[in-house]
This record gives sequence, C-alpha cells and structure tokens, in this order.
Amino acid sequence: MMKRLCFFLLCAVLVITASCGVAETSDITPQNAEVQQTGPEMGANQEAAQVGVFDFENRTVLLNSGYTMPIMGLGTYALDHDTCVNSVMALIENGGRLIDTAYMYGNEEAVGEGVRRAIAEFGVSREEIFVITKIYPNQFSDPEAAIDMALEKLDIGYIDMMLLHHPGTNDVMAYKAMEKYVEAGKIHSLGLSNWYVEELTAFLPHVTIMPALVQNEIHPYYQEQDVVPFIQDKGIVVQCWYPLGGRGYTAELLGNETIQSIARAHGVSAAQVILRWDLQRGIVVIPGSSNPEHIKENLDLFGFELSEAEMDAIRLLDRNEKHDWY
Repeated sequence: MMKRLCFFLLCAVLVITASCGVAETSDITPQNAEVQQTGPEMGANQEAAQVGVFDFENRTVLLNSGYTMPIMGLGTYALDHDTCVNSVMALIENGGRLIDTAYMYGNEEAVGEGVRRAIAEFGVSREEIFVITKIYPNQFSDPEAAIDMALEKLDIGYIDMMLLHHPGTNDVMAYKAMEKYVEAGKIHSLGLSNWYVEELTAFLPHVTIMPALVQNEIHPYYQEQDVVPFIQDKGIVVQCWYPLGGRGYTAELLGNETIQSIARAHGVSAAQVILRWDLQRGIVVIPGSSNPEHIKENLDLFGFELSEAEMDAIRLLDRNEKHDWY
C-alpha cells in the first residue's frame, strides 16, 4: 500500500512539472531586451541597464553580449601608419575610448601601437578601450587565419568586437568561426557591417550568437529611416560610418544651411550637430579624422541637446543618397 501511494505521488509531481512547461529559447543568443549576464567591464550600477539604451551620463551603451561600448569614437579608414597612431593617441588623450579599424584599412598594426602607447603614456587600462576590427569577404574561406592575423597585428590581448565587413560567399561560415573565438575569450562581441533588412533576415537564422552591432553608412543625406529601427528592435546597436558624409561630400554636408542654422543656435560646429543628431537617434558615431583638434571636437557632444523640431528639420534632409557602394 505504501509503495503504491509513493508511486501515485511521484506521478502527480511529474504531471504538475510537465504542465508548467519550459520557456522557449531562441537559437540566437542573447537578444532579449535586458541582459542578465554581464561582461567583465560592467559596473555594479549597470545590472538593470537595457540593451541598446544610451547612457549619456557615462557615454556608453550596453551591448547584448553583456559588454559596454562607448557611443562615440574614431574611424581610421584611409589613415596611414603614423597618422593612425597619432590619431588613436589623440582620441585616447582627449577621453575617447572607441576605435574602429579593419583588415582592408591596412592599419590594424598602427591601431594596436597607438593603443599600447596610450596605455603607457596616459595611464588608461586596456579594459577601458574598445577596439573594433573587421574581416573582409576575401578572407571568409579561411576565417581562422584571418582572425589570428588580426589578433597578431593588433597585439592588444583580445579584440573587443569583430565584424564581417560586408556580405559575401561563406559569410555564415566566417561568423561561426568568430563565435568559437568568443567562446575562447579572444573576441568579446560580434557584429556585421553593411547588412540591411534583406541581408539580416536571411543571415540571422543561421548563427548562434546574435550580432551586438550593425555598422552602416548613415548621415543626414542617407538616414536609413526604416533600417535603423529594424535593427534596433532586435536588440542590436547601430553604428554609423561616414557620419559626416564621407570624403568628397563632407564640405557640402557641413555647409548645409539647416545644419549651419542649428549649429549657430547652439554655439557649436556643424559636425557636432550631426554627431549629436546621430546620438539622439541611438546611433553610435565613429567619425574619421587625422586632425587632433577635430578629434577633440568630435568627442564634445554632451553640452547641448537638439530639440524635437531640430531633429525633425534634419530628418527632412534625407535624400536616400548613398556615398559608397556597399
């Protein structure tokens, strides 16, 4: 009798447990609005921070990987070795901590040198600095070699974020290789560059780790008004390259009368207005520059705020005018 009673009790427990069900989990991790795990760079006050929501006080954003990233920094496209080293050091000396490079820029070694010298000369720690690099489609067929090369050239211990530079043959395979380096601790976060709605829709079901960032061309003449919210709604942070229009187009954009008028009203430069406009859209900015004064100015974005009317005025400048091919 006692054995039968125990058996019925066990069955009841199993039925109740089954009826409660198990929460479904996504094949892509993590993509929820709030991150429970935290990267080693996270502070105690960020436990309740939301993914993708800009912290203007600390000038950072929480990524879905659990790491924080600065919301403004430096792009190094087309900077030669010495210029790149000096620009990276100028950025860090003036409080900037985010640097973007790529295999195709040919200056990963210079970025690494600039970071190491800045750490030695300015007393910052490696953990404060966030370095992004990218592998190019012509490297996708042997991604491990490409990743190892980037680690060796940068020579800064680990890569904060690695992106696929743009879609190409074997891009899923290359991304899956990067996922393994995340597991090994050699890369902290993953992302994509030049991926739009169609590309993301096709790509995401095939990977395990949700990209933490998508980096695209965005400026007042090419605003991606549909693409940006599509990406952000997935818990992915958006970052813009060519925020000031790109080489050959910058002067016209900075001279735009709407932007000039807003700049005069706030006592700031046209470049600062555009970069602040991006930040208020929740878009991370990485303007390129070799001029230390411009680098310093491009970091000074927090002493003013654009009104809704000013944001709308810039939004009306959109021409869907792309300035590069990808």
